Amino acid sequence: MSRLEAKKPSLCKSEPLTSERVRATLSILKGIVTSCYGPSGRLKQLHNGLGGSVCTTSQSSALLANLSVTHPILKILTTSVQNHVSCFSDCGLVTAILCCNLIENVQRTGLTPSTAIKLNKHLLSLCTTYLRSEDCGCRIPVDFDNTQILLCLVRSVLTSKPACMLTRKETDHVSTLILKAFLLTIPENTEDHIILGKSIIVPLKDQRVIDSTVLPGILIQMSEVQLMKILPIKKSDSLKVALFHASLSGDLSDAGEGTVVVNYGVSLENAVLDQLLNLGRQLVSDHVDLVMCQKVIHPSLKHFLSMHRVIAIDRIGVALMEPLSKVTGTQPIGSLGSISPSSYGNVKDLRTAKFGFKSFFHLIPNEATICSLLLGNRNDTAWDELKLTCQTALHVLQLTIKEPCVLLGGGCTETHLAAYIRHKTFNERGSIAKDGGYTQTELQLITEAFCTALESLAGSLEHDGGEILTDMKYGHFWSVQADSPSVVNWPDLLSRCGCGLHNSQEELNWSFLRSTRHPFAPQTCLPHETLGSANNLTLDCFTAKLSGLQVAVETANLILDLSYVIEDKN
Repeated sequence: MSRLEAKKPSLCKSEPLTSERVRATLSILKGIVTSCYGPSGRLKQLHNGLGGSVCTTSQSSALLANLSVTHPILKILTTSVQNHVSCFSDCGLVTAILCCNLIENVQRTGLTPSTAIKLNKHLLSLCTTYLRSEDCGCRIPVDFDNTQILLCLVRSVLTSKPACMLTRKETDHVSTLILKAFLLTIPENTEDHIILGKSIIVPLKDQRVIDSTVLPGILIQMSEVQLMKILPIKKSDSLKVALFHASLSGDLSDAGEGTVVVNYGVSLENAVLDQLLNLGRQLVSDHVDLVMCQKVIHPSLKHFLSMHRVIAIDRIGVALMEPLSKVTGTQPIGSLGSISPSSYGNVKDLRTAKFGFKSFFHLIPNEATICSLLLGNRNDTAWDELKLTCQTALHVLQLTIKEPCVLLGGGCTETHLAAYIRHKTFNERGSIAKDGGYTQTELQLITEAFCTALESLAGSLEHDGGEILTDMKYGHFWSVQADSPSVVNWPDLLSRCGCGLHNSQEELNWSFLRSTRHPFAPQTCLPHETLGSANNLTLDCFTAKLSGLQVAVETANLILDLSYVIEDKN
């Protein structure tokens, strides 16, 4: 009998943020996520020391999923970011960097956590109110009659992920495909509530990015031998379809629901085969043209169906079952018994297609709200990153339908927002302090910590030692290359602001981002007519970024409010 080990007492640590070890760990995490941020972000390779796959990425979803975090405070932060990304797909790095910046800046003020948390909440409410207002200078409404803004939004998502390894031409091509795929998922006849379709990403690995394409309907990969065995169907009307999620292999352990009646002296295998053939006879008598099965179809049933000019496709896989059910209007059949007529569906046409070395069945629906995005790239690593990025871009477009507006990207929203908050609190410092029950000094300290956190987030886009500036008119972000002359005429060095909306030839004055300057009211952007013609804007998803801002501040407040960390060591 093994010796029982005495239970260890729980480890209790007070004021965890005062620990140098915790601060150092937070600083390391901040360094990791900050170095990944933006189009020139540095890639990270994550792998297990014992072997296994290697992940090369700069995306927060892949990064945090493969990053082993043990400290409770870091777990709170990473879990908050992962929950945000699971809901909105985008702005994960924004959330993580801003949260780390805010924790560090608030700690430097020396104020009590309760005061800092109250002021953070107030400043967050100022931000959200301003971003949702009609007077917001960094929000652009989206007109779905003009796809230029949407195309800029998709292109901004793609260019922010350097591990995709796309050229400018490839970025433009994939951006157009993503937008086309998204538009194909919108039903033509819509009422009050829009139910979007789905875009299925089909791998064309080892094919050129420029060979990627979008097709309405669903592609099912098949071997060339299987395609040659399929007899073509020529019908003027649509094809009748039956979809099975139960196995049709004749294996008793996987026969689905229902009862198999076997007479004495009859083998189980023959009985099941007879029932499969009876099922085939019903399918033929019901004039079914196409039978699809998630699992395996017995060769005898396949032969029987083929003899009656019914196409049988098996091994569909679970991933395609829901889209196939939606496209065809079928109810997946889960038994070998009698089939209800309401379970059948239909498709407009069935064709074959070949891309590279792969052959496909191409199901064309009557109403195309589901499409296939065939995606190629140079290698598996780049393809995996591109697939994840395309999924993010498609989700961002869906979110934009719910809230039809976008935010200026390239750091301009952060610097503009920081300028607005500084000016707002400076002009109303007396009333804000009085209403909240804190001193003007406390308000000034936390406002500076909050705005500096936003500006540091924008500054994280610069990875090559360049200088960061902001203009004193719009409050936009400007970047200067490293080793520039210290005394210079700024318009000679600057080109366009981070979002691409303003150029350096306008009558602007600049100052270094982290320099001391008098608060000013940032003006609004150019008229909407000008925005409609802009084709190189860097944009961010409004819904994802607003949520990221809220999650970052709320998570920072939660961590700042921690008094004890209790760990069970058993």
